[in-house]
Amino acid sequence: MRFSRLLLAIPLLAVAALFPAPRVLADDTSDFLKSDNWDGLPGLWKIEGNTVMGETKEDPKFNTFFCSKKKYGDFELSCKILLKDGVGNSGIQVRSVLKDEKKFVVHGPQVDVGKGYFGTLYGEGVGGYSLKAKKDTSKPTEYNDYYILVKGNHITIKMNDEVTIDEDFPDNKGKNPAPAEGIIAFQIHAGYPKMYVEFKDIKFKDLSKK
Repeated sequence: MRFSRLLLAIPLLAVAALFPAPRVLADDTSDFLKSDNWDGLPGLWKIEGNTVMGETKEDPKFNTFFCSKKKYGDFELSCKILLKDGVGNSGIQVRSVLKDEKKFVVHGPQVDVGKGYFGTLYGEGVGGYSLKAKKDTSKPTEYNDYYILVKGNHITIKMNDEVTIDEDFPDNKGKNPAPAEGIIAFQIHAGYPKMYVEFKDIKFKDLSKK
């Protein structure tokens, strides 16, 4: 009986050698969310596990961001985003540039979060372009599932399992707003006496790694 089982196992091993399991991309979330990879205005931001939280007690008077120190090119990012009580506006910058190191002002393409803007692509500080969501499936006072894929000059955004954007980055009047790489940043928007935004269950894969 043992001998026959061994004979059966040999062909299975041969098949496995011919057809190896597909390569699974490494999960880079832990490295991405290390506290020493991030910087922002003191007292506004914190990281706990796979969650980034931003909160203001008064209007900062300018849009400010929690910025990665590393630059990223192609990547996948998913998370659940909550604007507490539906108040405020936020977003996730991709391939962006830190313009003011004291106020943490950022310019570049932004995956937008907020009433009337959920799931859209916006040009923070660069102007001249935006991509509207194909379908609004937002839940303004609840968690919204976001998925972002940036690859080459193309961006795909899904919100609550519905594709909202699946296009090349706009040309921005001859000035490409999406360089080959840039920082990733989370936003707190000006204009609100107080707001709280939460990005939880963050998962990140660096697709530029070889």
